[in-house]
Amino acid sequence: MRHNLGVGGYFTDASMIRRVHREQVLAISGARALLMQAAHPVAFAGFFMSTGSLEDPYARLHRTARVLDTIIFGERDAADRVTAVVRRVHSRTRGALPYPAGKFPAGTPWAADDPALMLWILATLADSGTLVYERYVGSLSERRRDAYWRDWRTVGRLFGLGGGDMPERHADLRRYMREMLAGDVLHVSAEARQLGIDVVLRPPVPARAKPLLEAANFTVIGLLPARIRRGYGLGWDPLRALALRVGAESARRAVVPVLPRRVRFRSSAPLAGQPAGLGRPAGLGRPAARAS
Repeated sequence: MRHNLGVGGYFTDASMIRRVHREQVLAISGARALLMQAAHPVAFAGFFMSTGSLEDPYARLHRTARVLDTIIFGERDAADRVTAVVRRVHSRTRGALPYPAGKFPAGTPWAADDPALMLWILATLADSGTLVYERYVGSLSERRRDAYWRDWRTVGRLFGLGGGDMPERHADLRRYMREMLAGDVLHVSAEARQLGIDVVLRPPVPARAKPLLEAANFTVIGLLPARIRRGYGLGWDPLRALALRVGAESARRAVVPVLPRRVRFRSSAPLAGQPAGLGRPAGLGRPAARAS
């Protein structure tokens, strides 16, 4: 299956970022990433919290999906166009926290092009992608993990991050994630908790799709770091953890390898100027409307 029908994309079908995100199951990684992103109070304010964004969150998520899809599966000129728009919006999007959240007092300023905030968004996408792929598709060697993170570093550069703003290798990315999870920056605010429950875990779906949504939510909740899961008030226990491990192992060994290609892989093939969706990702697309 070839996603990019043109030539000259930033990535090829041999690129790890395409090989990972062509898998349908990677949609789960987008939901996990969103919940982790919103656990950063300043990132939540900069990229999610505004009247327009919370009133129509799915439109914003769809725009983000289209941007990421264009970068990963589209052609270079289309990727350059959409990321130039995002960078322009980021450059003028500023605000301040309207309430205290964790270590951050009310009035803490934020900027959508702050490298530290953008890194958190990027890192959660890459960390979630690695985790879901290895749980449900197959293990990755350290060399392939590095290649996957190099691809995400390319994405980061397109959004304005410099090479020095991002961890160099996947091991450095893992170290960064551990430090963030152990530190005092992350805090799930009441507003983020509402977003996580209402938007990520309770999206509007037809009744026939409810069992699939419940299964996906079970997986997303189980794959969250324990600290983040507790912050959202989501229950978990050893029995559910065991069920998740057994289910993931069964899927990786006995289900995913034998799925027909049309079922296993994403069927969308974005053309220049017409990117398709990327599951339920979040973050580095156009941020929330400017706060006062």
